[in-house]
Amino acid sequence: MVQVRNTLMTTIHDIYQAQRSYFASGATRPFAFRKTKLKELRKAIKRHEDAILAALHTDMRKSPVEAYGSEIGLLYEEIDHTLTNLRQWMRPKPVSSPLMHYPSGSVIYREPKGLTLLIGPWNYPFQLLINPLIGAIAAGNTAILKPSELAPATEAVIQRVIADVFEPQFVAVVTGEGHLVIPELMKHRFDHVFFTGSIPVGKKILEMAAPHLSPVTLELGGKSPCIVDEKADLKTAARRIIWGKCWNAGQTCISPDYVLAHQKIMNPLLEHMKAAIHQFFGENVADSPDYPRLINEKRFDQVASYLSQGSVYTGGETSRADKFIAPTLLTDVSFDAPVMKEEIFGPVLPVIPYKSTEDAIRMIAENPYPLALYIFSKSRKTEQAFIEKVAFGGGCINNTLVHFANAELPFGGIGYSGMGRYHGRNSFYEFTHEKGVLKTGTWLDVPMKYAPFGNKLKLLKMIQK
Repeated sequence: MVQVRNTLMTTIHDIYQAQRSYFASGATRPFAFRKTKLKELRKAIKRHEDAILAALHTDMRKSPVEAYGSEIGLLYEEIDHTLTNLRQWMRPKPVSSPLMHYPSGSVIYREPKGLTLLIGPWNYPFQLLINPLIGAIAAGNTAILKPSELAPATEAVIQRVIADVFEPQFVAVVTGEGHLVIPELMKHRFDHVFFTGSIPVGKKILEMAAPHLSPVTLELGGKSPCIVDEKADLKTAARRIIWGKCWNAGQTCISPDYVLAHQKIMNPLLEHMKAAIHQFFGENVADSPDYPRLINEKRFDQVASYLSQGSVYTGGETSRADKFIAPTLLTDVSFDAPVMKEEIFGPVLPVIPYKSTEDAIRMIAENPYPLALYIFSKSRKTEQAFIEKVAFGGGCINNTLVHFANAELPFGGIGYSGMGRYHGRNSFYEFTHEKGVLKTGTWLDVPMKYAPFGNKLKLLKMIQK
């Protein structure tokens, strides 16, 4: 064990030093370099597309359509969007200067932060590691990637994709048990750390970064509510809620975690959601080729424990050997039950009635700062009430999940659900240091700022007013 740890430390130290030297050389800074590397990454993903899809099926039994849509297609769109806009994002930005500093001009220069550490999760093990890498490359940084060992087939294909296109002094992959590897990595000072995962692990990442004062992006989770009011299109709402909940068998950080249904429409909504489950996956969901499985037995046991914490309206079938839990709607759920205190991260969906918008907002406040919030309503007043009165990372009106796929929208949490933003230009800025520079001409040297000050206070007040 000691020898393994020493080998790991040596490997990490060597990669770190190589990247530090490579970044210092300035090789990553030019626009042409960044553009070329992003194009090469896109080509590498394309070359390994079949292997990526096969790995995701092995790890989580994701169907090719779901795996491509959520793990590969999104990356192509992100790379293309970045390539289209990168030159503009990189340009220095002139800004105004205070009159009292005349004759001066001010410019914001955008430069790379340096060495980045990207730590990926197991639920979308390819996309959620490569997506921030796109931003890190676009901003001119080097990167060390730590894939999740809980998705071993995908971890292996990530190694092949990265080795196929990048030298380790620019982008490297470090593998192994997270509880061993990550602390060793974070003994070094990174110029930015990007972590996607659970709240408890996110807190540990922040603690390890603190001694180095390394900036950190935390993409976490929480209990994302879905509100359906009495004016919603119930059939459409039901289909979109079930689609969002069953995507990746509920193992999605922005999955609808529970539904607050107006008491007038709760029963018909339940029937529509039950019908949607049967329409999507058939009468026997376990036989559907389109329904994924839970990542491992530990996750199965946790999610299965929620089934007894309410009345099963539909679903409830399980197979531990197959890591299968059917899409399950729970009613008669107490807000004090663990299913309402913990992020479910599985295909169990509590449905709880509410009486008024104020009542629903109060209920959401039991689990503050969700990563996502979904509102189904035809009322603009209702929409605005939830948008203005609830703090959440991002969300949708009359839909679920899809805000994540828009590169023009910032994605990230607030409070317990995380810190930092990425996607599109926000990824570029997340990995960029904005350096402000004021340049003053020498043809005029206004004497007012120099001592002796005498009676200059009145003039200073006039200028700064």
